[in-house]
Amino acid sequence: MEDYRKTTQRILPLDRERSDAEQYDIYPVHSLGEGKIFAGYESLARAVADRKRIIIDGYSQALFRPFCAGLNRELGKLGVRAVWWDVSTALRPQEEIERMTAPFIGGDDPLFGTRTTLGLEDFFDPGLLARIRPDESAEVNILYGCGASCAGWEGTTVYVDLPKNELQFRARAGSVTNLGFKAPESPKKMYKRFYFVDWVVLNHRKKALLPRMDYIVDGQRPEMPVWTDGETLRRGLAHLGRNPFRVRPWFEPGAWGGQWIKEHIPDLPQDAPNYAWSFELIVPENGLVFESSGRMMEVSFDMLMYQAGKEVVGEACYAACGDEFPIRMDFLDNFDGGNLSLQCHPQREYARKHFGEVLTQEETYYILDCKEDAVVYLGFREDIVPEDFRQALLTSQRDNTPLEVGRYVNSLPSRKHGLYLIPPGTLHSSGRNNLVLEISTTPYIFTFKMYDWLARDLDGMPRPLNVARGMENLCFDRKGEKVARELVARPRLLEQTAEWSLYHLPTHPNHSYDVWRYHVKGSVTVETGGKCHVLNLVDGVRAEIESESGERRAVHYAETVVVPAGCTRYRIVNRSVGEIMVVVAFMK
Repeated sequence: MEDYRKTTQRILPLDRERSDAEQYDIYPVHSLGEGKIFAGYESLARAVADRKRIIIDGYSQALFRPFCAGLNRELGKLGVRAVWWDVSTALRPQEEIERMTAPFIGGDDPLFGTRTTLGLEDFFDPGLLARIRPDESAEVNILYGCGASCAGWEGTTVYVDLPKNELQFRARAGSVTNLGFKAPESPKKMYKRFYFVDWVVLNHRKKALLPRMDYIVDGQRPEMPVWTDGETLRRGLAHLGRNPFRVRPWFEPGAWGGQWIKEHIPDLPQDAPNYAWSFELIVPENGLVFESSGRMMEVSFDMLMYQAGKEVVGEACYAACGDEFPIRMDFLDNFDGGNLSLQCHPQREYARKHFGEVLTQEETYYILDCKEDAVVYLGFREDIVPEDFRQALLTSQRDNTPLEVGRYVNSLPSRKHGLYLIPPGTLHSSGRNNLVLEISTTPYIFTFKMYDWLARDLDGMPRPLNVARGMENLCFDRKGEKVARELVARPRLLEQTAEWSLYHLPTHPNHSYDVWRYHVKGSVTVETGGKCHVLNLVDGVRAEIESESGERRAVHYAETVVVPAGCTRYRIVNRSVGEIMVVVAFMK
């Protein structure tokens, strides 16, 4: 099974290790107490050996065959002879699944579709599903596979979860397929179907199953599953609804990627060409790592929203966004790299109409670090003529020739700790030699690239451009002096004591979130006001976030921490020499 994933990044270690307690932690953990996490098929077999019916469900890319083979081997050692049933035999034919999902896939569009309204049960033939019935004469019946719970069996439920970064590493290795497909396709094609179809139906099923999962398995290690019981995990998730937490970040190289992340986070593999992104808090794809007696296991972040969503984001936000966590943070690193593409994001109504999204991408760039020559491309020059710009983009795309960017696009010098506002429809790009903390609403793939500096992706192919979609969303009145006046935040002092100062970094009226920055010499107590706060330590070495219950979580330079709405107040404690700065984002 060594070739089932394609990446330079190490798989999550079985046991907790920490090389340096004063630097960025790539494996943040949350305790479940002692003796609550187990590893291996032997321990799982012992846990389920006396059950008469077992339903093994999970994500479709969870590699069920090696999992079931390992469990069956250990059950046999215990003298248990199981009859196994494969739910995939009841799937509809692939051709039928393709026809059924076609309205959501976006046709020939290489990137975008619309979130499906289908359910996982729609992928199965009801007649074939009804024929899968337990053998009443058997010692134990085990029904396995993605969608096993659709068969309506009563019994012990084992759910095999899979972090979405690992899912994508498997897709790149060609070891998994889309739901109901017989063979893998190109990773980019599979990703589009994952996002708009597979993940939607699988997450709905996961939410329905969570209250009755008896065992949850971290399935990223086919040779060594890690698991806990459902009640323990549900208690752990509920605890996070009231206390500060970090998700597990993951890191990706890119065509324009830089070297800042590699240099500042030495625990990462150094053989990657660069790290363009740090997925700090892009929670449709992040996981949560739990720890018990030094043993670690990971579950997808969405489980937290399904268990304690209202406590995490607050009642008002939950009423508006449901299970969708509203704020994301990520790093864009092009130190000694290249320019990001000139791009814009869809207006809110456009995103709802065309993609089925509750929110759209409302971005800001917080400059964590930069070189003296760095710039942010933002808006247009005063004399912009939209049709001339469109024609220039099309000519560049057709002839593969450079665009005269300075003729059309406004640029501003990058300023460390500056906040640049990018409401939907704003043309923008990070010029090279920036380390950007991107603060945004959660949708994260709806970027209309309009010019990509003739760069190639890491696979050697041009990245798809979306000139037509971009032109449909661009705000050409964001130009000239108006850009500096309206799209650069001007910090305003709100409160000040001997120990701390609070600044407001106002966002645009079209942003649904706001940004504060605390400058802390000692400590400061912050009221959440029924809202979720997302924090990043943008200056300093180390701080602590202390909840009202007294639980403390360390935060190191550049780390992102979530304080849920269920924690009504928290304290930021400076554990560095000198003043620290903490950025706080929250929904308006």
